[in-house]
Amino acid sequence: MSTENLPQSPEQPPRKPRVAVVFGGRSSEHGISVVTAGAVLRAIDRTKYDVLPIGITRDGRWALTADEPERMAITERRTPSVEELAESAEGGVVLPVDPGNREVVYSEPGSVPKALGEVDVVFPVLHGPYGEDGTLQGLLELSGVPYVGSGVLASAVGQDKEYMKRVFTSFGLKVGPYVVIRPREWQRDERAARRKIVDFAGEHGWPLFVKPARAGSSIGITKVDDLSGLDEAIEEARRHDPKILVEAALRGREIECGVLEFEDGPRASVPAEIPPPEAHAYYDFEAKYIDSTPGVVPAPLTDEQTAEVRRLAVEAFEAASCEGLVRADFFLTEDGEFVINEINTMPGFTPISMYPQMWQASGVSYPELIDRLVRAALRRPTGLR
Repeated sequence: MSTENLPQSPEQPPRKPRVAVVFGGRSSEHGISVVTAGAVLRAIDRTKYDVLPIGITRDGRWALTADEPERMAITERRTPSVEELAESAEGGVVLPVDPGNREVVYSEPGSVPKALGEVDVVFPVLHGPYGEDGTLQGLLELSGVPYVGSGVLASAVGQDKEYMKRVFTSFGLKVGPYVVIRPREWQRDERAARRKIVDFAGEHGWPLFVKPARAGSSIGITKVDDLSGLDEAIEEARRHDPKILVEAALRGREIECGVLEFEDGPRASVPAEIPPPEAHAYYDFEAKYIDSTPGVVPAPLTDEQTAEVRRLAVEAFEAASCEGLVRADFFLTEDGEFVINEINTMPGFTPISMYPQMWQASGVSYPELIDRLVRAALRRPTGLR
């Protein structure tokens, strides 16, 4: 019997790619990561992607969270937390460790584990150690799950300010004077470690900026104007990281530039300028996120300066083998030279963050920015590349 005239069953529509937005984490930037995730969840195109929000608590538990971005904002000068958003105080989300299986499982004590479906790509919006530094990227590589942003090496380099500067210097990018005190130096002889900083100040002058070597969002940074404030600054930096970085102050303008991976390679946005905040000694955490000091987009630069900083931003992206996105931060010194301060491989995506603002001014809207990042991740294979 011929089957030509029998009714045909309609084809199933193709499944939308499933994006797991992973946020929170164990670093001191936990709250800012939650705010960033809220902005991403609010803007991602739900007609193109299914979304699974997964929060990592401050103690490292992977939690299934509510898909409620309105609860993920700074309120009354306080950042939100994954603990407030978790659907259970004990339940945990488990990613597959088999590259042939991308199904995510949720389990609670005393209950049968529940399959949450396959994940096609992870959008990790974690900031700082245990997320932005290559650790999560390594886990995803082992699992064979594509993810947004840089790989293991570039993420680690982008997190450790010492090795970031070493890489930039090796590629001919100019960095400012700095000195590093490693954990073993503190353990071996604290007075000698402190004297190393004092000698650095003697060579380069005050003020100095004392920083955790592997933190971001300006957390743990102190501007030190003289010797009397040094011990307190060291203690504050070491509270966040046993390895600290001390930088000489560079006099000039703060200029930022975004880099985004397109189909034909990385491109730079129009740059932005961060003016000195009136109520703060420098562009610290409070100025960035609480008082929302506005940047100037585009930065008031000459055409030649704009072209140069965009070129240098892409060079920094390539030097560190970055993928997906980067925000590159520079000083434009008084003699007209650009000095790179650092890159951020997962810059803030909050509504007031400079990275999306720079791309908005470059003609890429927030939803399109997220779409481009997800599509770039889906194009890239995991593993060596």
